[in-house]
Amino acid sequence: MTFAKVSEGYYKEKGSKFISFAFPVNEEEDVKLLLQELKKKYADAQHHCYAFAIGTTNILYRVSDAGEPSHSAGVTILGQINSHGLTNVLIVVIRYFGGTKLGVGGLKKAYKIAAFEAIAANEIVEKTISTEICFSYKYEQTNEVMRVLATFDAEIMSQKFDSACEMKMHCRRSLTEELLFQLGKIPSLVMKNPGEIS
Repeated sequence: MTFAKVSEGYYKEKGSKFISFAFPVNEEEDVKLLLQELKKKYADAQHHCYAFAIGTTNILYRVSDAGEPSHSAGVTILGQINSHGLTNVLIVVIRYFGGTKLGVGGLKKAYKIAAFEAIAANEIVEKTISTEICFSYKYEQTNEVMRVLATFDAEIMSQKFDSACEMKMHCRRSLTEELLFQLGKIPSLVMKNPGEIS
């Protein structure tokens, strides 16, 4: 389960404002770019706390308290991601300090509610799990490669045509084994590091 769109939430406690954002993401690079944009846009905020989870079998996750007391923000946000059964998501909560300290308990409550508000404003959807496949092949084999991909309804993400061509594509995970078998029949086609995405 993941987010269908980008959404925002808001919570206020003793003068402190907590603005939350929920994003669908596919890879860690997406997370880095989104965090950079938010830090630029909300440069005057005291804290940019976040958590993200990516993948299904081997889930990659990270949390950041961004200067708040240890385990008061990032882990709390991740708790909301986990309790909603989400993956391939990033939740960022930006805090403007209101002058009154909330204590660890108060911070946990505030970050939990702010994260929940962003989730509640979003739409949770179920997405097909796909496998990312990367390979290279000789240009003269392009028609043969395209014929195989069309049979499996594979989605081409990027391609480079040259004397040696390269392609990155996504295929429904349940069909991956058969697709790899068919591609393997093409002479001189070389596989590169496949990875799971969703």
